[in-house]
Amino acid sequence: EAFESLLRFAENRTSSLFETAYRPMAKEAAEPVKELFTDISLYILGAETTVESAVLRFFDSLFPLVYSRLINPGITDLSEDYTECLRLTRQDINPFGHYSKNMVTELSKSLWASRMLSQALSLGIEVINTTEHAALTKECSRALVKMQYCPHCQGLTLIRPCVGYCLNVMRGCLASVSELDAQWREYISTLEYLTNEMAASHDLEIALSGMWNSINEAILHAQLNGPQLSATVDKVCGQPRQQEGNLSSASIVPVKEATEAQTFVMAHASLNNKRREFISYMKRSRTFYASIAERLCDGDLVMRDSSTCWNGEDVV
Repeated sequence: EAFESLLRFAENRTSSLFETAYRPMAKEAAEPVKELFTDISLYILGAETTVESAVLRFFDSLFPLVYSRLINPGITDLSEDYTECLRLTRQDINPFGHYSKNMVTELSKSLWASRMLSQALSLGIEVINTTEHAALTKECSRALVKMQYCPHCQGLTLIRPCVGYCLNVMRGCLASVSELDAQWREYISTLEYLTNEMAASHDLEIALSGMWNSINEAILHAQLNGPQLSATVDKVCGQPRQQEGNLSSASIVPVKEATEAQTFVMAHASLNNKRREFISYMKRSRTFYASIAERLCDGDLVMRDSSTCWNGEDVV
């Protein structure tokens, strides 16, 4: 839920950038933005994709819009062939400078740690669900019956098992489950490592909340190099049809004013806090599979505060 909340926040922030600063292309940019964040979400969930392919696919889709709506706002004939040519040309002429590559680098670290943590949590859930119902052997069933009900044959319905006797029976019954102890401890240590990684150089909140700025800088770079880009595109893709006289640049909202006027507030709880609470809770379960017999033999099942209890053979 925290991942989804962060992704929605970053997507809304990026959409707002286009709606306020780049209105001429906002409507057409909505789909590439949506696809980018869908790809990121699928990556975190473990899909066979990469951050680099998602980001570069986004910039491939963005370049035809930037070229036809901002750099050459007079273009009227943007055919599928011409659009595809612009998409392919983007990879060669690199209109967005180093900003697209930087965005890949910044996102890759934090999204990798998030992806690993997400997969680790899924594995933990699988382990817990698998061991929720332990299969009892015939010997275990007999030992449990003997422990719980044999005193009744002597009319001792209120006498409960001795602690040591209960522990022997439970440890025998749960031997296969307790074998998970070493792996479970290692699993908790791995979770701890991943949560620490996410809080350090791989901070997901910082990476996602900065995406809109990276995209903005990339578009600005393309606009500043508009004449050179146009000359190269004309050679590769040909000249598209133009309106009589280019559209005035006044129809484009000044980027600096628009972005400075925006204030974004994170409405969701901090992912850092959620991580800290989660790992603190999980660390307390480090000995869960080793101490499961002790947990079961605690409380009402056994006689603790009395010298009289059932040892499997007699009242002692």
